[in-house]
Amino acid sequence: MIRETIREMNKIAIGRIVLTNREHIIALEPMDKGLVGTLLRNAYEVRSEEKYFDEIRDVKITKDMLDLAQHIVNQKAGRFAPEKFEDHYETALVDLINQKRTGKTIRPKDRPKGENVVDLMEALRRSVGQQAQPSEAAKPAKKPKKAAAGQKEMLMPIAGKKAATKEAPAKKPAAGRQRKSA
Repeated sequence: MIRETIREMNKIAIGRIVLTNREHIIALEPMDKGLVGTLLRNAYEVRSEEKYFDEIRDVKITKDMLDLAQHIVNQKAGRFAPEKFEDHYETALVDLINQKRTGKTIRPKDRPKGENVVDLMEALRRSVGQQAQPSEAAKPAKKPKKAAAGQKEMLMPIAGKKAATKEAPAKKPAAGRQRKSA
């Protein structure tokens, strides 16, 4: 009765559902002989994009770069086939669990060194069969700055008009044990 009513009125029902010990907002919409539920975000989970995009500098994108990107996208375009995708994380986790069940000692894999820095535009040109211009091929790749103590990720500058005007002060680690985020 509810499904047919909201279908006839061209509406979507909003409700609450508890999943994994947490209440979520859900949108229910009619589809064929059933209802499809889509989890929505709470207001505190939605943040203004201005906080995140404000410090990104304006970058001038040349017509050559756009043409090259469009060519690559057109080359890679196709119909979406969900059966071609696999959850590699889950597969690796199941393999790890099975190895542990058999009593095999599990050791972490070595991380890649990151010494192979590639000029992205050069690689894109090679992928579509174009030759690089000599001025671009002669430029050496910039080395990333080393992380400060306690810094969790590397922050790389993006070329453009807007200069970085402010830097966040480094946080001191709290005394005692700290939780690691997943």
